[in-house]
Amino acid sequence: MSNLPKVAWIGLGIMGSPMAENLVKAGYPVTGYTLEADKLERLARNGGSAAGSIAEAVADADVIITMVPASPQVEAIAYGPQGILTHARRGALLIDMSSITPQTSIDLAHAAADRGIRVLDAPVSGGEAGAIEAVLSIMVGGDQADFDAARPLLEALGKTVVRCGPHGSGQTVKAANQLIVAVNIQACAEAVVFLEKSGVDLSAALDVLNGGLAGSTVLARKKDNFLSRDFRPGFRIDLHHKDMGIVTDAARAVGAALPVGGVVAQLVASLRAQGDGGLDHSALLRGVERLSGHTTEG
Repeated sequence: MSNLPKVAWIGLGIMGSPMAENLVKAGYPVTGYTLEADKLERLARNGGSAAGSIAEAVADADVIITMVPASPQVEAIAYGPQGILTHARRGALLIDMSSITPQTSIDLAHAAADRGIRVLDAPVSGGEAGAIEAVLSIMVGGDQADFDAARPLLEALGKTVVRCGPHGSGQTVKAANQLIVAVNIQACAEAVVFLEKSGVDLSAALDVLNGGLAGSTVLARKKDNFLSRDFRPGFRIDLHHKDMGIVTDAARAVGAALPVGGVVAQLVASLRAQGDGGLDHSALLRGVERLSGHTTEG
């Protein structure tokens, strides 16, 4: 039997499934719950256990990890008679790795404290590839002691694990991350169309750009998507649209101007309105192609 904390994992999507499996590989006993039966079967095949409800998953857990799309889903699984706060034991540590509003994280931490449950907000960056490779960047908000207790587990999921401040701070940093990523993808997409319309060898151009100051993790990760027009979702436009709403609202609340971010938020919204919400966020290239009369549908 493992001496490591027993983990309940709620939400086994594109990112959640490989992350939960990485904890299993690291020796953690993981019991998962999600709405999709095939995802539960996948977890069981890879050494975890499947639960039939949130209550069953969390009842005996030392650590509960949630990885769901947005604030409404976090609230749905946390609160109410069937929720985590009702069924988790006192002293358990709830780590929410979803990308949600900072205020939702703060409210959850306060509600959980009333029931003797500790909370960290710990959203991640790195996409599906980072989740699979366990090299995510994990930005954490919450008490230092809880962060210290969670750190070994988080280091089984990510390469860069940093406490950013009190409750909600992780979500604030994640919002900034999503702003940077969206603007970077948009800039890369514009460069791709410019290069192609200029008749340059795109593969060679992206290689040399990535070796200089224009290089970035975004370009390295998304270069093949641009070259092949492969927009199978690693991180969907729908989710980035949600995140751009979070960062623009949060920035307005603190009086921070986002002149470029606001434009890119509208470009993400436009792509979603054109039916591309289920595609990877590298599909921002499609929006630039349409504006440029240079459509190469893929």
